[in-house]
Amino acid sequence: MSATHDSTIPSTPLAAGVPADALLARLAERFQAVRDPLDRWDLTVLVAREQMRDCLRFLRDEPDLRFDMLLDVSGVDYLAFPGHRGARFAVQYPLKSTAFRHRIRVKVMVDENDCTVPSVHDLWKIADWSERETWDQYGIVFAGHPNLKRLLNHHEFSGHPLRKDYPCQKRQKLSVNDPMDDQLEARLVARGYTVVERGDRDLGTGAITHSAAVTPGATP
Repeated sequence: MSATHDSTIPSTPLAAGVPADALLARLAERFQAVRDPLDRWDLTVLVAREQMRDCLRFLRDEPDLRFDMLLDVSGVDYLAFPGHRGARFAVQYPLKSTAFRHRIRVKVMVDENDCTVPSVHDLWKIADWSERETWDQYGIVFAGHPNLKRLLNHHEFSGHPLRKDYPCQKRQKLSVNDPMDDQLEARLVARGYTVVERGDRDLGTGAITHSAAVTPGATP
């Protein structure tokens, strides 16, 4: 069987986009951004925390830029990085334009003693869970996030396992399950449903129990 091309589907090539040097110049003038010397292959710009949201919104909304896709929100711990003398943490926002052939990564340095950055969940929906994952793994707080709860580790977990000083062999047991009622309820309300009744929550006992009791002296 041979494949055929459907000529009825329009094929629009991506526009050329803005060259990296020109984009960097615009961000440097508007947001005092500088090129990250650690990135030797692509364009990564360092932006101050106070300028971060405005910079990201600018990249998303400018007609000739249109970085409409946030690919991830990721953390970096430079605790053991050779020769590093700056802030311990960084948060990175890799962006892509679905209209132009250009990409960029915006990077914000975060001090260990003030480990907070503004949330961008209202700019891109994907940031909701991506920020939760980064907080869960690195302990970086995203101010303004509507539900900054653990995503990969259980709700009784203590610490943040991707920090370089976390004991890699440490194990933490879960004793009581989290039913995640708040998140399920919020999703239903967002879809137009009304919660009319809340049942009793069974959080579990943390031990194995039998489904049927046996009366003493009786034959099971």
